[in-house]
Amino acid sequence: MSEQARRRPHKPYRRPQKDPVRMLAFEALRAVDERDAYANLVLPPLLRKAREKGDFDGRDAALATELVYGTLRRQGTYDAIISACIDRPLREVDPPVLDVLALGAHQLLGTRIPTHAAVSASVELARVVLGDGRAKFVNAVLRKISQQDLDAWVAHVAPPYDKDAEDHLAVVHSHPRWVVSALWDALGGGRAGIEDLLEADNERPEVTLVARPGRSTTEELAAVTETLPGRWSPYALRMAEGGEPGAIEAVKEGRAGVQDEGSQLVALALANAPLEGSDARWLDGCAGPGGKAALLAALASERGAALLASEKQPHRARLVERALAGNPGPYQVIAADGTRPPWRPGSFDRVLMDVPCSGLGALRRRPEARWRRRPEDLDGFAPLQRALLTEALSAVRVGGIVGYATCSPHLAETRVVVDDVLKKVGGAELIDARPFMPGVPALGDGPDVQLWPHLHGTDAMYLALLRRTA
Repeated sequence: MSEQARRRPHKPYRRPQKDPVRMLAFEALRAVDERDAYANLVLPPLLRKAREKGDFDGRDAALATELVYGTLRRQGTYDAIISACIDRPLREVDPPVLDVLALGAHQLLGTRIPTHAAVSASVELARVVLGDGRAKFVNAVLRKISQQDLDAWVAHVAPPYDKDAEDHLAVVHSHPRWVVSALWDALGGGRAGIEDLLEADNERPEVTLVARPGRSTTEELAAVTETLPGRWSPYALRMAEGGEPGAIEAVKEGRAGVQDEGSQLVALALANAPLEGSDARWLDGCAGPGGKAALLAALASERGAALLASEKQPHRARLVERALAGNPGPYQVIAADGTRPPWRPGSFDRVLMDVPCSGLGALRRRPEARWRRRPEDLDGFAPLQRALLTEALSAVRVGGIVGYATCSPHLAETRVVVDDVLKKVGGAELIDARPFMPGVPALGDGPDVQLWPHLHGTDAMYLALLRRTA
């Protein structure tokens, strides 16, 4: 060592500084990755705890929320970019390191945070949660990423559309290739429509309220919070960004709730389909967590009808009980398996079967679900979906109506299921569901209905209405 080097004073070690916003975002991403948690369930308690500690104000909460959801929505695109900046396969990078890199990539490419601030904040986070050694790796990768904007990176890492359209769309719009293919099959049409749909999946959805009829009104809700009218449901209101639905008295009391407008439309269509004869007993056969059941119970109450809400999982049945508490009309909540039901055949006038599914219609709300699902998952849902629809048709009286609903547009979970059950069971017919969603455009050729985020501003809910004929 030279004399000059020996005389040079050592830099004192600086402890990394914890940034509460980025620490919280990292904690949420680790929960999603390690525990298969959903961000919409993990994030609210983390934010609440941070507020109670005094670490956060409203702007901090908004930034943390954007970092978590933005990173999850664009994870596929960011993974492709990160992969182009490292000299090893992505699978060989530890997941916590990838989470820090993805958070940094989102700040660099998906927000207006200045480049130097995005890099330095991410490196500081890496020092806290990964250690100084791996923080140097994070710094090197993020500096490479910072050399181009998102459009330039996408042009670099995505294959050309004319060579591989599905893979191009998968990288550009951050969806697994098989999901792109399935959505495109269900949607039909050319490039513009599928691009609009995939882009809509990556936008933050509005919070939509439902004023449960006979219990609250849209006027009451509009008077206490900043809202816009719903697009299609007469009971819907769209909250202004940043609104707190849990702070609204009617929501606290269960007279109103948070419910996507597509979910409202499904319940309303079933309730509005005409019947001959009795209209006294309704069934929600897969009622958890209770949003549709609460709306159906309120509608049934206005007509003097009773709702039976059945849910297989006891903990979800308790959520249904909470959603229906205080409903003025008669109702009952039970924990029962809809494929082996305790009720007698022909007991009901109207039946809703909103079956378990892949959830590909709600990727706006649960962006992480797109990376968890696999094509083979549909094979697991298929027998259950068919069994539930079969039992629904058994549960309804002759002349009664069954609504088969999914929060997935995948053809294997929608039309294929309905067609298969109709062929097997007999004694039932499809009726045109479109007239019972009045004013809603672009409902296709019928008789079933597929809603879309980019066309209707809703989750991609599917509904088929069937009448029992024998």
